[in-house]
Amino acid sequence: MDLEVKGVAVSPRSQAQPFSGRKKPLQQDWTSKSWTMQNSCLPVVPRLDLGSLAGSDDEEEDIIPENLPAPTSKYKLKYEQYKTEMKEEYKQYSQRNAEKIKSNITHQQSLRNKTDDKCIQEEEAITDDLTTLDRKVLLQQGYADNPDDAQWSTGKADAEMVATEKKKQTVAEQVMTDLLSRAVISDPEQSLTTEKQSACILPVSKIAPLRFRKRTLHETKIRTHSTLTENMLSNKVQFDGRIISRNGHDACRELMGFFFTHDQSLTVYEYRQFGKNRTNVLPFIQKNIYSHQRGRRKGKQYQLGDFYIGANLTFLNSDHLRLPESIKENTLLILRITNIDQIALDSFRTDSVEHEDDIIRQEANDRLIFKAIQDELKEQLHKRGVRILTGLGKYFQQLDQEGNGLLNKADFKQALKVFHLEVSEKNFESSWLILNDNVNGKVDYGEFKRAVIGEMNEYRKSFVRKAFMKLDFNKTGSIPIIDIRKCYCAKKHPQVISGHFTEEQIKSSFLETLKNACNKSDEVSYGEFEDYYEGLSIGVVNDEDFVNILRIPWGI
Repeated sequence: MDLEVKGVAVSPRSQAQPFSGRKKPLQQDWTSKSWTMQNSCLPVVPRLDLGSLAGSDDEEEDIIPENLPAPTSKYKLKYEQYKTEMKEEYKQYSQRNAEKIKSNITHQQSLRNKTDDKCIQEEEAITDDLTTLDRKVLLQQGYADNPDDAQWSTGKADAEMVATEKKKQTVAEQVMTDLLSRAVISDPEQSLTTEKQSACILPVSKIAPLRFRKRTLHETKIRTHSTLTENMLSNKVQFDGRIISRNGHDACRELMGFFFTHDQSLTVYEYRQFGKNRTNVLPFIQKNIYSHQRGRRKGKQYQLGDFYIGANLTFLNSDHLRLPESIKENTLLILRITNIDQIALDSFRTDSVEHEDDIIRQEANDRLIFKAIQDELKEQLHKRGVRILTGLGKYFQQLDQEGNGLLNKADFKQALKVFHLEVSEKNFESSWLILNDNVNGKVDYGEFKRAVIGEMNEYRKSFVRKAFMKLDFNKTGSIPIIDIRKCYCAKKHPQVISGHFTEEQIKSSFLETLKNACNKSDEVSYGEFEDYYEGLSIGVVNDEDFVNILRIPWGI
């Protein structure tokens, strides 16, 4: 009787046929019970014959049926189609793989060829007056071609922006607290009441009545007629500034100023940070009404139109006795506005009306004269700006015997002649009349360089200051060469990536050119560091390219 379990037909054991592949078929009626009765003792495990296992593959071949029917034409056709498709797909895969490898090799060769072409073009453009140091300086411009990780730089910039806004808020709160608390107590109106009361005291009475006695604390008014209110102080324009100085400690001070529109007064505060968590905000220029001390507007009071990015604010150091001694060495304190609250400035500018057309016209003419001179010198400084600017700085310091930074007309003419800088006599005389506003025959050589040769914009200058502040661990205003060697990283220089130069070669070339710009062989001052990148900036057109020259090797 046949049984069927889940669609599978089962036949009795008597009808089962032995498997054709076995050499010794199983015996019928063999059970575990009968085996146990015949063998009362435990079975003996036979030894493993490794030799018999060697022919197991041959035994497997015996079980393959030999009398297979021939394939039909239908399956032959399918097999041929499958075979052709597989060959075609493998061929296409091989072609794609070969093209991919070829494209990678071509890309690497193109990068290398691009670098080679650039080097060849630079070599062809180099004239006879370029020195070995000039060629080594040009290697620093290679960082501008490095496509660095934009996400990393963006994230770091956002973090710096948040920290900057926090600083500004801290300074603004301290300014409001100081001005609101000092205004009432220091108001001259507070002493008027006491003088009137002292005049009314009767001479007969030995002891004056209680209401006539001097009680400073109790007689202080809560509010006077000229008392400042928070509403008045809120009408202000906030700006960031830096001191124009070759002293690194002073040049890196973080200054924030406020111009109040209700009385045309201004004040400047300094933000100081000690370590990571300790900060302090101190007044640097007391709140008062100030006037220009130099230029076409000398003697005129500061107005809203005088505040913009790149503007200079001048103060007499004799009027501010609490300034640091390093700043008091000069007659004037020059503060450069590096950033400003443009929204507040535009909102207040619509309400103010300023009629100074003559002065504005004269200042525009002055800028045109300086622009013409700068255009004359731009081509001459394009490839050798670092050597010329750093050399001029050292040359001016040698001529400055008194140490006050002032030189006469003959000294400037001689300097231009020594460094082969050609300026027409007409333009030189015009620039001298503008710069020599004191009519004393002497001009500050730093101001002369900025006016005649030009200077980088405040966006570029901010990264130069960031790099110097990062390297100046002890805030001394100078950096040891050994610290610069430790911090400079040439790993991402395109010439290093392409294999033309090693990291040590790029680093050594930078240190050699930087040492040549310094008076001391073992340290770099802020003025020398700034002159180096000032000269490098002349040959870089794009701001972001120049920022990469600073950001990549210094990690800022």
